Amino acid sequence: MSIPTLLLHPYQHFLNSLRVPSPRLHCILHSGRHPASGASSAVLLKPSGHHCTKWTLLSGGPRRALCAQATLKDHTEGLSDKEQKFVDKLYTGLVGGQRACLAEAITLVESTHARKKELAQALLQRVLTHRREQEQLNQGKPLTFRVGLSGPPGAGKSTFIEYFGKMLTERGHRLSVLAVDPSSCTSGGSLLGDKTRMIELSRDMNAYIRPSPTSGTLGGVTRTTNEAILLCEGGGYDIILIETVGVGQSEFAVADMVDMFVLLLPPAGGDELQGIKRGIIEMADLVVITKSDGDLVVPARRIQAEYVSALKLLRRRSGVWRPKVIRISARSGEGISEMWDAMREFQQVMLASGELTTKRQKQQKVWMWNLIQENILEHFKTQPGIREQIPLMERKVLSGALSPGLAADLLLKAFKSKP
Repeated sequence: MSIPTLLLHPYQHFLNSLRVPSPRLHCILHSGRHPASGASSAVLLKPSGHHCTKWTLLSGGPRRALCAQATLKDHTEGLSDKEQKFVDKLYTGLVGGQRACLAEAITLVESTHARKKELAQALLQRVLTHRREQEQLNQGKPLTFRVGLSGPPGAGKSTFIEYFGKMLTERGHRLSVLAVDPSSCTSGGSLLGDKTRMIELSRDMNAYIRPSPTSGTLGGVTRTTNEAILLCEGGGYDIILIETVGVGQSEFAVADMVDMFVLLLPPAGGDELQGIKRGIIEMADLVVITKSDGDLVVPARRIQAEYVSALKLLRRRSGVWRPKVIRISARSGEGISEMWDAMREFQQVMLASGELTTKRQKQQKVWMWNLIQENILEHFKTQPGIREQIPLMERKVLSGALSPGLAADLLLKAFKSKP
């Protein structure tokens, strides 16, 4: 069929040329012109799918483009009655503040099962809609405060979180702690078990602690941490703490999902140049020197002065906030109340300037692309024909017969040649 014929009667010929595999599919067409070329266009809506497909008739032939119509109805229409009742139960319990439903919802989003992933996305979409409605009532401003905590092992993160968390719950806040633990290479379980260190806070009904093994994720931030944050916010927790493994990479990952990044450092942990070389200080909105008590008071004051001078050499990440350095002691409680005052000041300044809202919007875009990259890699590894070639290429790289770059090029060429 020629292009002129298509352009003369675009919709009739276009519908006749489509092969519709499902009797449930129906089409809703509306007339329109392509904004760039003026050519006719048609929109094919699939009520049972997650998007609509737009075909634009140009001189080069029909071109397929995705139309962002991912509504709540699209996410729930493909579910069975049993699955719909399960999602409804989780959602109702979650927004009702039931901790058991929150725990079950986080387990659902952490699952790697294909069908459970679809259920998780249906639940997340409902929670996201609920959160957006709540924010609209608050003049579009976020109702929660997300804080990332990181630092080297032995910095006293768990001890600080327990004291800090108890102080917040006593002041009427609801706190959720997402503790990401490094995983064992042998068993896959967590090595540290941070929840066992927060005995008093774990008993508090206004606090929720969720330890998550990294399962080999670089930097210690799991792929579902961002979704777990959304679920905790839907459950009515107004302060979310994300504790990460301080290995140097997690700081950059957690900075893309929180409002404020707090770095905890022990005294006598090296001079200010060490912090600059690790690239950690430049990510911090607040630097906290822990264990400032007893014989460590003098070293803590010295390291505080050194980090204050180090921050002067770095470019500011925000136009309205200058990072601060504070000394605290989780054992005596010294400085923790002042630290919370500094955190609230940060939140208020960033909200007033609009930077916090903009920051959250950019973070959502970053995590969308992170998930796309992860899913594309998984699709590449499981592609028939490629899956069988990967072990062979790995053996050739190990034996020195092929360079890693050449092996990667060969696998990618084979992947591109797949129909």
